[in-house]
Amino acid sequence: MRPLRVVTYNIHKGRGLDGRTRIDRIARVLEDIDADIVALQEVVSHSGRGAEHDQAGYLARRLGLHLAVGEVRQHRGGVYGNVTLSRWAFHALRVIDITVAGREERAVLRTDVRPGGHLLHVFNVHLGTGFFERRRQAGRFLETDLLRALDLSGPRILLGDFNEWVQGLVSHTLRREFQDPDLRDYLPRRRTYPGPLPLFHLDHIYFDNHIEVESARFINTPRTLTASDHLPLVADLRLRHP
Repeated sequence: MRPLRVVTYNIHKGRGLDGRTRIDRIARVLEDIDADIVALQEVVSHSGRGAEHDQAGYLARRLGLHLAVGEVRQHRGGVYGNVTLSRWAFHALRVIDITVAGREERAVLRTDVRPGGHLLHVFNVHLGTGFFERRRQAGRFLETDLLRALDLSGPRILLGDFNEWVQGLVSHTLRREFQDPDLRDYLPRRRTYPGPLPLFHLDHIYFDNHIEVESARFINTPRTLTASDHLPLVADLRLRHP
C-alpha cells in the first residue's frame, strides 16, 4: 500500500498573485500533487453556479474526490470556509466553532475517514490573525469537542493555515499534544508564505506518534507561485496500527 499523501493549501478564494481568480489553476496544482486527503482554506462555495463561484464542488468533481465543506460564514449568498477532499467516503463530519468574540469567524472542520479500513481523524483549521486571538484558540484545541473529543479512537492529523508568524503558544501547545514537532525535521525549507518569497511558516501538519513520515515538501513551481499567496505543503505518511 502506498503512503497516505496529505496536502494543506490556503487557496485565497482562487485569487492569484496576478489579481485573477482562476480556480482551474488550483485544480491543476492539486492534480499534479495527487493527494489522498486535501485540506483547503479560504474556499468559496455557491452551489449550482460556475466553477469560480462553486469552488468546492468544482474541485471535488474535477479531482474525483469526496467533498466536505466546513462553513465559517456566508459569502454573497454562498458559503466561505474550509474544505476537505478525500479519496475515501466520510464517516463523520463536524464543524467546530473556534471564533473569538470581536474577531472574524473561524472554525475547524473535522472529518473521519477509513484508509485501508483503519479510522483516521482529520482536522482542517484556519486560525485567526491576532496574537491574543490565537492564544484563546490554542486552548480550544484541548477541549473535549475538539482534539480530546470522547469519540476519538484513531490517529489524528491536524493541518491547515495557523497564521502564526513566529513560534508561539499554538505551536508549543500542539507539539506537547502530538509529541511531535510537526514536519520541521523533514523539510529542508519550512517557509510557505508569501508564495514568491516565502518568509514565514504559517502552514503546518501535526500528527499522532503512530504516524510515520516518509517525506515532506512544499510545492514551489511557476504555477503555485501564481495561483495563491500560499504554497501547498505535502506530506507522505504511513499509519502504524497496533
